[in-house]
Amino acid sequence: MKSLSLEELNNLVRQAIELTMPDTFWVRAEIAELRVAANGHCYMELVQHDEGDGQQIRARARANIWRNTFAFLRPRFERESGQRLEAGLQVLVEVQVGFHPQYGYALSVSDIDPSYSLGSAARRRREILRQLEEDGVLTMNCELPMPCPVRRVAVVSSASAAGYGDFCKQLEQSGLPFTLKLFSAVMQGVQVEDSVVAALEAVAADAGTWDAVVLIRGGGAVADLNGYESYALAANVAQFPLPVITGIGHERDETVIDLVAHTSLKTPTAVAAWLIAAWQEQLEAVAAVEQRLRAAVARQLADARLFLLATDKRLSQSASLRLGAEHRRLQSAHTALATAVVRRLASQQTVLTLLQGRLSAAPAQLFARHHHTLELAERSLQLADPAHILRQGYSITRQGGKAVRSAAQLTAGTRIVTTFADGEIVSAVESHTPQE
Repeated sequence: MKSLSLEELNNLVRQAIELTMPDTFWVRAEIAELRVAANGHCYMELVQHDEGDGQQIRARARANIWRNTFAFLRPRFERESGQRLEAGLQVLVEVQVGFHPQYGYALSVSDIDPSYSLGSAARRRREILRQLEEDGVLTMNCELPMPCPVRRVAVVSSASAAGYGDFCKQLEQSGLPFTLKLFSAVMQGVQVEDSVVAALEAVAADAGTWDAVVLIRGGGAVADLNGYESYALAANVAQFPLPVITGIGHERDETVIDLVAHTSLKTPTAVAAWLIAAWQEQLEAVAAVEQRLRAAVARQLADARLFLLATDKRLSQSASLRLGAEHRRLQSAHTALATAVVRRLASQQTVLTLLQGRLSAAPAQLFARHHHTLELAERSLQLADPAHILRQGYSITRQGGKAVRSAAQLTAGTRIVTTFADGEIVSAVESHTPQE
């Protein structure tokens, strides 16, 4: 009997699959396991559960996403779906069937449809959030400062909603002085968007009166939340001039309004508890500050009292020391002044004695000095006497009684008188010769 080796059989299976299933297929499955190897390849186990009990596995297959494909698919999937590619996720994948003689049957994944995992509602929410982000308003309400505490509250809800009644009752029982006003709106059904937007506009028209807006509703079917998946309502909340606090009423569900509001809580009672806790926290903080302030004031007063006592003691000691020092300084100054006066009187007495001696000798010295001056003057007069000069061999020539000082004054025939020490002669000028 002819037999095949296992490898030969596996090769036949591989060839049969390649020949009969050359194309790719879109397959719906759940990721049971997912592992990314160090080399960058992604290895998964895909399963299909029984639609009845959801526990029994009806099909299982290994799937691989090779490194280059995985590096492209994973970031695109997570960016467009808003969730991680991980075990437990329902996926729609494009695969090619393969069979390896050594490793057996496996699917090679070439693409993943993010929209399948995202779902229609999630896709709509993602588009709304993307549009709000592009408009630049996504986080505007979150960035508003929240007053602490929130005392004046504008409530957007239905007057008949059980959640609104629970909210008001809880705030009333707190004993805190909240100020509430209901801006009535339809909180479920097709009118939610228009009705809530109108209520918010009414609040905005009197925004200065309120600290914050509370948007609450009671429980209900999940389908009732569709009205809160609205771009117009989300844009209004995101750009609202007051902080918006939501309590839509579902523990498990989160709407697009919750994502753009300043503070998102699950239920109306949770909102009331948050407001009360914020106020009590503020009261406790004020009480703590008051207690610290009182303690600080008491410490300051005690320290100031001790300081004043110490200062008084130091001032008394300092004043006593200063008075003693000043007394000694005055005594020293008195002694020094008396000594200085005695010295000055003695000095002035010596000066007076010297002045008296000089004053006695001064007239004689003055007379002698002036007598000598007169003698010198007399001597100078004698030397300047014309008779003395004439005796020295000089003469004086006069013409008409006036002294002749230049030969140019005389002309031929002029009569002149020449005076000598022993007499005069009269003569006439015969000629005049100018000196070269």
